[in-house]
Amino acid sequence: MLVTTRLSRFAVGTALAVLNTASARSLRAQLPVTRADAERAALAAGPRVALARADSALARAVIITARALPNPSLSASHTGAPPQKHLVVDLPFDAPWSRGPRVSAANAAGRSARLRLLSERAAALLEVDTTYTRALGAQARFRLSRQTARDADSLRTMTVARRNAGDASDLDVDLASVTAGQQENVAAGDSLTYMSTVLTVQTLMGIPADSIQIMLVDTLRLGQADTRQLLEATDSAVVLAAPTPATISASPTPASDSRRPLGTSVSVAAAEASLQSAELAIAREQRSVFGITSFQMGVEWGDPTVMPADNEKLYLIGVNIPLPLFNQNQGAIAQATAERDRARAELTNARLQTRQRIAESYRELASLRARVARDQELVVRADRVAAKSLTAYREGASALPAVLEARRTAREVLGQYIDDVTALITLHAELRVLTQTIPPQ
Repeated sequence: MLVTTRLSRFAVGTALAVLNTASARSLRAQLPVTRADAERAALAAGPRVALARADSALARAVIITARALPNPSLSASHTGAPPQKHLVVDLPFDAPWSRGPRVSAANAAGRSARLRLLSERAAALLEVDTTYTRALGAQARFRLSRQTARDADSLRTMTVARRNAGDASDLDVDLASVTAGQQENVAAGDSLTYMSTVLTVQTLMGIPADSIQIMLVDTLRLGQADTRQLLEATDSAVVLAAPTPATISASPTPASDSRRPLGTSVSVAAAEASLQSAELAIAREQRSVFGITSFQMGVEWGDPTVMPADNEKLYLIGVNIPLPLFNQNQGAIAQATAERDRARAELTNARLQTRQRIAESYRELASLRARVARDQELVVRADRVAAKSLTAYREGASALPAVLEARRTAREVLGQYIDDVTALITLHAELRVLTQTIPPQ
């Protein structure tokens, strides 16, 4: 059993050594990427933004088409009966009662497309921002587990030395070896998680994810406002001495409930513009029952039965009115009505989901701030307990299981602190998007 454990630990340690060596060799080739760099790359190469940009261009084309006037037509014919030559100009009349709703619906659809482009840009920024934050959290987790594995291996070495000196038993050596192997396994798993999140960031930036080509530059830390609130919540100087698993980068704090921005969120405004466009489309189809009326003006000449001098030109004027006898445009009206109902349902859903998520986010924000405050104090206390238990074990005043339990508790508390800080920064980014508003119009 002991041999198998040592072989497993040796295999995992070898894999970690190879991974660290490969990372060190490729470190010079990796591109340093800040959070702002990742966001710019995601906006430039992100597929969802590209689709929204194409929809916006299509909406602009629809507006141009809606505003365009119908072209006149020229008809020239020759008949056997006199008069033989005919020349007729057909001038379509774009009635204001049908042109107005058509242009208004196109304008509303264009505004909805522009707002959806803003919404997709915000969603793309949120996705790359939260993924970058999770990558920083995974990096901190990997560093913690790697350091814990090194400490566990040092403790195993110390236990072996004490066993050889007669101060420890083979049971203590086996227990320390099992713990060291477990920590190496945890470090290997955390390294894979870190690599996966970094590759996800690369994918969002439009960089192939076959190998790690970027290096995270920004750091994981709370903003000054959150640090101040944590100090006020704990009312203790212990927080100042709390070890940070990663360094700090300013993170904007969302407004409190009493300072929520007025106006309408971008996603809700886009849904409102879609509903307005759908309602105007119904009016457009209802006023298009008679089609487009046109005026006709022309001239006829060429009678071979009379003398050329008496061959006079005959003028023609008329009107062309489509008669809705077999088709009253009911299909287009029903389709526009269904699209209006769908747009109304989407608006209701967008309002409900936005309000629900904002309310949940503010409740989660208060809970996360309190948890981070407790975590920072617990990190200091757990680290102090682990250090004292290790000192007591060196002096022979404590048993090995107590040391392992204290170190495990310290590791779990610090890992929970990393997770809570990551969740808090991610929630800040989500609240910025949820509360992003446009002026009322």
